[in-house]
Amino acid sequence: MADIPQDGAARRVRPALLRKVAGNDAMFALGTAVARVIEMTSSSDRGTQDLALHVMSDLALTQRILRLSNAVQYRSAGGSQVTTVSRAISLLGFDNVRSAALAMLLVDALDGGQQDAAVRAELEAALCASMVGREMARISPYKGGEEASICCLFKNLGPLLVASHEYERYREIAALVAADKYTPAQASQLILGCSYAALAEAVLVEWDIPELIVRAQAALAPGPLPVAQDRSEWMCQVASFGLDIARLMGRSHEPALSPEVAALLERYGAALELDQEAIETLFGTVQEGMTAMLQSLSFERAPKSDTPPADGLPGVLMLASLDAGADDEDEYHPSGKPKNAAERLLAGLQEVTLLRGSGQAAMHEVAMAALSTLHGAMRFRFSTLCLRDARSSQYRARAALGEGAGGEVAALQAGFAFPAASRRDLFHLALQNDVDMMIADAFSPKIRDLLPAWYKTLLPDAESFIVLPLVVNKVQLGLFYADRIVPAPEGVPSDETALIKALKAQVLAALAPA
Repeated sequence: MADIPQDGAARRVRPALLRKVAGNDAMFALGTAVARVIEMTSSSDRGTQDLALHVMSDLALTQRILRLSNAVQYRSAGGSQVTTVSRAISLLGFDNVRSAALAMLLVDALDGGQQDAAVRAELEAALCASMVGREMARISPYKGGEEASICCLFKNLGPLLVASHEYERYREIAALVAADKYTPAQASQLILGCSYAALAEAVLVEWDIPELIVRAQAALAPGPLPVAQDRSEWMCQVASFGLDIARLMGRSHEPALSPEVAALLERYGAALELDQEAIETLFGTVQEGMTAMLQSLSFERAPKSDTPPADGLPGVLMLASLDAGADDEDEYHPSGKPKNAAERLLAGLQEVTLLRGSGQAAMHEVAMAALSTLHGAMRFRFSTLCLRDARSSQYRARAALGEGAGGEVAALQAGFAFPAASRRDLFHLALQNDVDMMIADAFSPKIRDLLPAWYKTLLPDAESFIVLPLVVNKVQLGLFYADRIVPAPEGVPSDETALIKALKAQVLAALAPA
């Protein structure tokens, strides 16, 4: 843990990552639209007119703004229905409409795919944070405090973009955080090479967003916060507070009763002049605003957890995909796997990351370092890297590690080969679906039926094993395989799973560099 940079650490965002999440055509268009809306100012009639024209240029946006302005909490008793954008701006306020337009841009641009639930969850957090910013702006001691809503909206931009464009990395980060061993800043630093906050700042700079909003994304020091010395520091505090409130509301049906409220008050109470009554009122007001916003967007709330199915796999293999297991306090599990495997994997991952980051290591050196880490950290009997050979149309073991005499390992390596042509066996199914698997009991009848004959002949005593497909842009390059001669009912806990996936990601990056 001590070797992992903290959130405030100065780390450049990898150019390849920045290009993927902000440099494609869709994200460039989003950034341009976001910058244009932010530039609009309420200080003149021209700004209001520009905002009205922007809204009216998009039929869907117009309908959503009108739907929002007709929500029960915005219409006065007996008030007539709002049917024009100019009246909507008058009723809701310029800054509310501008913030709503920005939120709707994000919702339209970031959605879909197997990561849909994760993206919705992060969008919901961003929208909720913006609502907190809107309410804090009402009591701001600074002129121009209305920008707080926009600062809060983008505070969750890092997780949102990674969920949308680097979903596997998002899941790895979430797994590390869920294991309660890493903060989101530490986990994102480990998996991405930069914190979520640093990524958000880099993307906003790329989009040419005003400096005040970019600075508001910076991480704050831990512990109780002092009263801000200027508007920029206040914005940064509110942005952090907004996202913390949004996360709590996303977890709890009754956030005001949560024990976490005391910690929030200890951290932000003095700085933002909040007490128990004020924060309870805030929860109620934000919830009302969220209800109206989500209804105007026809936005389906995200489920509480993200567990997408492994499409195309037999049920027995879906259950075998790397997922959860149990922790214990002894040195080794009965299978022989070390119970500090996560620490061993982390140490090896850091070495492999440094090796690849040096730019001086060949692909096979990175792959061998990853294989060695996997073999040693998990204490497998036999481990191999198997790659596709175009000339023979086979997948063949290119490197191997194992117990016993060298000749025995060499014989297993020589025999570990199978046709590249698609078949309905476990190895081809793992490759076709790009699913990492941990088979706890290879002698289970359903698993046995999916094992090819060559494998049963070569490794008849393997009772548990792991398969990690190497797939880049749907091209099946090969796989890691490792086994034991005893069952492994303990499985692979989420933190180990995330580290194994991160280790594999380093090899994939070496096989197909950006």
